[in-house]
Amino acid sequence: MTVAAGDLLHLTRDASVQFSRPITVRVIRVRTDWHTYDGWVWIDAYQLDAAGDAVRRRTLYLMPSGARRLTPQPGPTAPQPRTGRNAARREPAVPRRRAAAAPPRTTRPDPAHASPVAR
Repeated sequence: MTVAAGDLLHLTRDASVQFSRPITVRVIRVRTDWHTYDGWVWIDAYQLDAAGDAVRRRTLYLMPSGARRLTPQPGPTAPQPRTGRNAARREPAVPRRRAAAAPPRTTRPDPAHASPVAR
């Protein structure tokens, strides 16, 4: 079995002796720049809890032939609307209309109405 980024794996002692307690991980990447024995790989992965949430990032050394590939549970395809006290602040900002520029002056100000400093 080949391991690739995004794979969901269940790791037991068949994959490596370090997994005496089985764990589930989602592969971030396979470390091809690190040398290994034939049939073994280094991977960066997120360890998942029972709910499928990432609880820890790990670098693991394992034998892919001993790993069991899991099918991911279908999740929401679109982001869910935010709820709660601060939901309004987190929504995307609505672009504001630019204020119209003041029209250019066509006449000179009357010197009779000028301020005393300007006289």
